[in-house]
Amino acid sequence: MISDPIADMLTRVRNALMAGRPSVSMPSSGIKLAIAKLLLEEGFITGVEVLPEKPQPVLSLKLKYVGRRRSRRPVIAGMKRVSRPGRRIYTQRSDIPWIQSGMGIAILSTPKGVITGRRARRLGVGGEVLCHVW
Repeated sequence: MISDPIADMLTRVRNALMAGRPSVSMPSSGIKLAIAKLLLEEGFITGVEVLPEKPQPVLSLKLKYVGRRRSRRPVIAGMKRVSRPGRRIYTQRSDIPWIQSGMGIAILSTPKGVITGRRARRLGVGGEVLCHVW
């Protein structure tokens, strides 16, 4: 059993990017799917697919790279888990962090759902800061 499934997801994506893999798979859950859809909307990955398998569905992410063969590098430069099971981090609307001067995103769990920091500011809600992606 994994005690922090979101950290496991971020680690799997980070490892696959360092290895240059075209895709990465992991056990699916609602929160992981919501984070993956945000990454797709923001242009950090190219595809999200949920494969119905037993005993649990599998979430597959298609990773995105820029450049040609030798100079190819991942679009995602870094990912950091902020709020953990042992230490939850909450933020108000006015204190939502800017990541890499607006080039990255903060992913928050709010009463309006799992959304980016930019959208949370627009909606005027705060919440739990799940992770930063840049």
